[in-house]
Amino acid sequence: MNEPKSNYSIRDEIRDYWSERAGTFDQSVGHEIFSDAERRGWQRLIRKHLGEGQGRRALDLACGTAVISHLLHDLGFSVTGLDWSDTMLALARAKAESRKADIRFITGDAENTLEQPGTYDVITNRHLVWTLVDPPAAFREWFSLLKPGGKVLIVDGNMGKTTWVKGLQTYWTRMTGKELSGPLNADMAEWLRDIRARVYFSDQMPATAVAALLEDAGFENVVIDRKLTDIHWAQARKMPVMRGLDRMFQERFAICAEKPHR
Repeated sequence: MNEPKSNYSIRDEIRDYWSERAGTFDQSVGHEIFSDAERRGWQRLIRKHLGEGQGRRALDLACGTAVISHLLHDLGFSVTGLDWSDTMLALARAKAESRKADIRFITGDAENTLEQPGTYDVITNRHLVWTLVDPPAAFREWFSLLKPGGKVLIVDGNMGKTTWVKGLQTYWTRMTGKELSGPLNADMAEWLRDIRARVYFSDQMPATAVAALLEDAGFENVVIDRKLTDIHWAQARKMPVMRGLDRMFQERFAICAEKPHR
């Protein structure tokens, strides 16, 4: 007799993983912003690729507790934050209320938002693409949501690529039998590794591979920007030494792409 199939999917598991982390999300460097220097770095990056808001409509996908949503709001965008985790969104709404920021929040899947096509001037996301089960379909969805001439700004990294710092940490553990402390406990770290093994970019995610998928979805003028040192240096200064060194040498990037005007 065949066993009944569960409706619990990898997308549900990703949602539950981040819901579990929601309570401590804003305590982590690289999630929340902990210095004016980092905030200026993010504002520089957004202005460089998207310009000033001037009331234009922005969709911040996988917004979490709304860190990027608030940066966009501060630059004058009319912001909608979308996240698959209601736990994250509860924190995002509370943060927006405390800051008196008029940001709209909705529950939704970044790969199938259910938003109206041709609605947004810009779409942003940070540390989302590596979690996508079907990036080609997601990029086609984002393309449809943008107005002609609209832009998507992706901030992510090739997290599957091991830095020399991470290699040194692995060597230390092998020689001493002691794990260097990280931001996650053993159970959460193992859960994350298990999820990573089953998503589209289960190994490495070079920027060029993401850019190629954006072009396949119809985007043009795809720009890979690796000049994020001001952001990463500000983050590294708030981290333990080895984690900070690793942050500085990770292959992190921003990618901006445009929907054709025609």
